[in-house]
Amino acid sequence: MPEVIFPVDQSKPFREQALVGHNRWHPDIPAVATVKSGDSFRVESKEWFDGTIVNTDDANDIRDCDLSMVHQLSGPFAVEGAQPGDLLVVDILDVGPVPQQTGPVAGQGWGYTGIFAKENGGGFLTDWFPAAYKAVWDFTGQKATSRHIPGVEFTGLIHPGLMGTAPSAGLLAEWNHREAQLISTDPDRVPPLALPPQPSNAVLGSLSGSDYERVAAEAARTAPPRENGGNQDIKNLSKGSRIFYPVFVDGANLSLGDLHFSQGDGEITFCGAIEMGGYIDLRVEIIKGGMQTYGVTTNPIFMPGIVEPRYSEFLTFVGFSVDRNGTQHFLDTTLAYQNACLNAIEYLSKFGWTKEQAYLILGAAPVEGRLSGVVDVPNSCATLYVPTAIFDIDIRPSATPPQRIDRGQCAVSS
Repeated sequence: MPEVIFPVDQSKPFREQALVGHNRWHPDIPAVATVKSGDSFRVESKEWFDGTIVNTDDANDIRDCDLSMVHQLSGPFAVEGAQPGDLLVVDILDVGPVPQQTGPVAGQGWGYTGIFAKENGGGFLTDWFPAAYKAVWDFTGQKATSRHIPGVEFTGLIHPGLMGTAPSAGLLAEWNHREAQLISTDPDRVPPLALPPQPSNAVLGSLSGSDYERVAAEAARTAPPRENGGNQDIKNLSKGSRIFYPVFVDGANLSLGDLHFSQGDGEITFCGAIEMGGYIDLRVEIIKGGMQTYGVTTNPIFMPGIVEPRYSEFLTFVGFSVDRNGTQHFLDTTLAYQNACLNAIEYLSKFGWTKEQAYLILGAAPVEGRLSGVVDVPNSCATLYVPTAIFDIDIRPSATPPQRIDRGQCAVSS
């Protein structure tokens, strides 16, 4: 096992750890440890809501969660010799849940998937699912099952939802400027168009006093992915992956968190993956001047690992860029993927799962989303591949009507 350079006591809040990480992006957040190019090390991580989502049969915690506290990031980790313009090479050697078999913390034998209420962030289908719901998943080896969604079992593909390097001061200012401009186009929208800096609940490592106040007022929220990587939520970024991150500050200042046991492409419920705490083993190297040499200047690139669950049969749902009112849109790939997801939810509901349960399945199970056509005006075509083997019944269409089984309901808020 590599040396643990960022230990986490899962029983303690994020702010009370021996090493305190951060939940905002800013170049002035100090590194908690320094590693050398070629080093391998282990980092432990809390789940993104710091243990405030619990293993219960109601979704009140999802309804009441405070988005200003996320994400709980381990780091930053400085890499000796890394300079702006370099590429930071990060190999994921291993990643997994909290080692304990059972316990009160997400990752100790269980995790959760949530549908956020529309007024609290919503999700990809928030106009159709505006309330809060939750499913708790139990881990048995690599398998996940849920008492809240009976009749479904699948192999997880464990990965970090969030990993990235620190932005430069100039890049941070660019983020804040362009996102403020977007917000200004509809400042009262629910859910909001973007999340501006929010000093409340900001965790900024060892910063204190006036430095803390200045950085808290400037630091970017961690919810969206950006040029530094960040919250990309790519399910294939798992064990064996190699990522090439642009370096914007001396030392690169790598951070990570938001570990997932499994996730469908798009993480469509927003809290769509199976969230958990855990550990990740990494190795880092530097490619000097790599950003210019390879043209990797605006986003990371990566090579996926080879541990993806191998499902051989899929039922595939198609969506086009025509909204549910019949209005034609021009090559709207987001709308097309929404329609593919809605078509899958409607189909699965014919077998007894509620539409909320079906929505949670698509967020958590290893479904595959693809942009199958983006050039044939006016309709973009998106497809959603659902593995048939994850269900305890045959969901394929046939001359025999669907076998409808009462599957109860996922956890709901009171």
